[in-house]
Amino acid sequence: GRYEGFDQRALDMVVDEEISLGDFVLAGGELAALCITEAVVRLLPGALGNDASPEEESFTDGLLEYPQYTKPAEFRGLSVPEVLRSGDHARVDRWRRAQALRRTQLRRPDLWAQYTLSAEDEKALREFPTVAE
Repeated sequence: GRYEGFDQRALDMVVDEEISLGDFVLAGGELAALCITEAVVRLLPGALGNDASPEEESFTDGLLEYPQYTKPAEFRGLSVPEVLRSGDHARVDRWRRAQALRRTQLRRPDLWAQYTLSAEDEKALREFPTVAE
């Protein structure tokens, strides 16, 4: 069967730190253990195909990740934003930054409150004032 929580005595004897995955309840600890294992193992050298990948992922700079798109350019009436098809890599980088900033502001006000905008961030937000959904 399933049990609620852990015996506090066991926690007091062996636990030196608790980690929360979020504000929700799971039926068991298996998924939580898998999430923690995935989060830690992917940081080990050689665990990912590209060792730079962990540094390029969301949260390394305190922001959520920008929206991702794949081919085709249009799918069921929804288009990939023009800027991503433009070939202007500097503009694409600014769009991605603006999207990460806006997403964080809208979805994670707790992270947003801790973030300090740079001059480049402000420029990106002026150039791309709306968030892609």
